[in-house]
Amino acid sequence: MPSGVTASQVVLVTSAGSSATVRACRRSGGRYLLSLGPYSGHVGRNGVSSAKREGDLRTPVGTFPLRGGFGVRANPGLAMGWFRVDSQDVWVDDSGSSLYNTHQRTPTNGRWDSAEELLNSPAYDYAQVVGYNESRTPGRGSAIFFHVDLGHGTAGCISLPAGPLLAVMQWERPGAVMSIR
Repeated sequence: MPSGVTASQVVLVTSAGSSATVRACRRSGGRYLLSLGPYSGHVGRNGVSSAKREGDLRTPVGTFPLRGGFGVRANPGLAMGWFRVDSQDVWVDDSGSSLYNTHQRTPTNGRWDSAEELLNSPAYDYAQVVGYNESRTPGRGSAIFFHVDLGHGTAGCISLPAGPLLAVMQWERPGAVMSIR
C-alpha cells in the first residue's frame, strides 16, 4: 500500500503499460488485507502518469476518493449514489469551460465546446467517478472513471470486466479510495 494511505477500504491499481491488476483491500488493525481480486483490467492506452494532461491517454497516478456512479443500467449496489444516464448526459472535457470535469446535461447552450457522451459506450453500462482533479484545474484531465472493460487500454480510466467491477462496487462503502501506481 502506498505510504500515507489510511482509508478503511482501498482499491489498489497496479499498472504495466495499459494492463492493470486491481485488488480490493480493507484495513484491519495496522495493515491491509485482500478482500477481492486480483483482477485483470486496463488503464490508459499510454499507461499511467504523475503529470496527467487532458487528452494524453494516460491514467493519473495517486490516491483519489471514489465517488458516486452512473450507468445505462440500474445501480448495481454502489453505496455512494447513482444516476442513470440518457442521451442528454455528458461529462465536460472542455478546459475552457467553467463546467470542466463535471457531469452536465445538454443542450449545450454555449456552456462548453466539447464533452463526452455518457450513453453511447458499453463501458458506461456501469461506471464510478474517480475523484481526480476535483479542483477542476484546466488541462489537468477530466472524466476519470472506473468502468466496464472493453478489452484494451482506456482513454485514461480504469476498467475491469463487468463481473469483477460489480463485485468491487458492491463491496465499497463511503470513504473508499482508489490508489493507482
